[in-house]
Amino acid sequence: MPTETANTTLTTDTVFPVQKQLEAYNAHDIDAFMEWWADDAQYYEFPSRLLANGAAEIRERHAVRFREPNLFGWLSNRLSVGNLVVDQETVTRTFPEGPGEVDVIAIYEVENGKIAKAWFKLGTPRFGADR
Repeated sequence: MPTETANTTLTTDTVFPVQKQLEAYNAHDIDAFMEWWADDAQYYEFPSRLLANGAAEIRERHAVRFREPNLFGWLSNRLSVGNLVVDQETVTRTFPEGPGEVDVIAIYEVENGKIAKAWFKLGTPRFGADR
């Protein structure tokens, strides 16, 4: 019978802020979303293009995105090792070309219960897809 160890507690603590920010993302709740990001968090396009440096820039970036009525992240897989969480998602949103969806790999580094760094690798958007 499995028992809880320090490692599984770390994994649970690591996954929790990532899950909560995904729930807030899907609810388009910017304040709840930002609660899970560190003040000095960094947000990257994978592998190393910095898109937002600090909570204020992350907030600004997402406040615009949260106005899209169809915005939703569909989680299809999640892995966690140490202080890293890797999510595989399909995101439905409105692109400049119109509504569609895109496959996303998100890698989160969690420190002290907050997301400290995140990297996002996007696939090619698909248009006209209904969920």
